[in-house]
Amino acid sequence: MALRSLRLQLELLHNLGIRELYKPADSRAELLARLQAAYSTCVKCQLHTGRVKFVYGEGDPNATAMLIGEGPGEQENQTGRPFVGAAGKLLDDMLKAIQLTRSDVYICNIVKCRPPGNRDPEAAEREACLPYLLEQIDIIQPRLILLLGRVAAQTLLETTLSLEKLRSSTHEFQGIKTYVSYHPAALLRNPNWKRPAWEDLQKFRDDHLLLRK
Repeated sequence: MALRSLRLQLELLHNLGIRELYKPADSRAELLARLQAAYSTCVKCQLHTGRVKFVYGEGDPNATAMLIGEGPGEQENQTGRPFVGAAGKLLDDMLKAIQLTRSDVYICNIVKCRPPGNRDPEAAEREACLPYLLEQIDIIQPRLILLLGRVAAQTLLETTLSLEKLRSSTHEFQGIKTYVSYHPAALLRNPNWKRPAWEDLQKFRDDHLLLRK
């Protein structure tokens, strides 16, 4: 899937008239802003029909860590920001518990437009949007990734293993150490998962602290 998505990414960039990603005058922030504007009218999959705002991502473009969820919800679709509303507030609290804020990390999703009714994004939708995420990872060059939820984990790690199984160990994505944990929205639905999620966060925190030294 990753190789096919990279080919799609290159084709998309060519069609958009982007011939060079890394211009000397571009900071990572400027480059991400330029690409967000270029992609904001994307029609590669059916999700664009319900789009109010393209939810690209936000945070520190030089972040050590990226947090990746599955896709925008209703409030994200309205605001253009990832992880807002109740789930976003919980994510902010989770980050605060490990002495971080959303400005210390970079936050984005597998798909950039809201699936109807907040359903799981379909395989074709994920594949259409994956080049945007791979490009973000390539630009930001994080040293640590936290995948929030089953859809994000199964998509990026190219597996059908359960969330519980994926949480039980660390992974690597393109040489980047990768953790898997619950999506904040899932924690709101089932508070019993908050304790194991806290265990995941502590492991993530310890690695993040080591990498920042």
